[in-house]
Amino acid sequence: MHFLYHTDAGDAQVTIEGENHKYLFKVRRVKISDKITLRNLKDGYEYIYKIENINRRTALLFLAEKKVLEKQESKELHIGWCIIDPKSIEKYLPTINELGVAKISFIYCQRSQKSYKVDFKRLQKILINSSQQCGRDTLMELELFENLKSYLSSYPQSYMLNFSNNYIDDAVEDIKSIIIGCEGGFTEDEISLIKSSKIVGLKTPYTLKSESAVVATGAKLLT
Repeated sequence: MHFLYHTDAGDAQVTIEGENHKYLFKVRRVKISDKITLRNLKDGYEYIYKIENINRRTALLFLAEKKVLEKQESKELHIGWCIIDPKSIEKYLPTINELGVAKISFIYCQRSQKSYKVDFKRLQKILINSSQQCGRDTLMELELFENLKSYLSSYPQSYMLNFSNNYIDDAVEDIKSIIIGCEGGFTEDEISLIKSSKIVGLKTPYTLKSESAVVATGAKLLT
């Protein structure tokens, strides 16, 4: 683990409790006077704290050092993801986070199951745990749109991943935002909302699951 996330990282003193307390003192076995690294995933700094006091449920830490994080150079990629089974989203979200995707906009596309609900609190927890493991210094942005038309009113520059001989490889430098469908893909009405020049495909003879397409697209555009 590269660091421990704490909302108050940067304060002169912070209190550790709950799962973080269990991890530090039962898993890592840290002790008084040891130093640990905290980040708040917002301000571009990491903070080194010294452990001053430990009891059964809480621990008191005092700030010892503040370091500017080296900027993680990466292309900014925004994905519009038509909603699929939340369990699949949760399973693949750490991989997408590790690739460096900046933002995901979840969209209730016409073939999305309307009964599927996005638990943003749970997804944020998954992203925090993933960032602690991979060393990512910013928290991925998440948002929700009720349909593709409303999404496109906010992101008219988006490309669409679909079956096409206009391959994504030829547009890598131009794509900053891309929409990826759910199971069953896009309807004709949805496809008609995008200019044909902005519909791109992957060089594969196979039909990919939505989550596979998101990972493949992220890897293609960011690595």
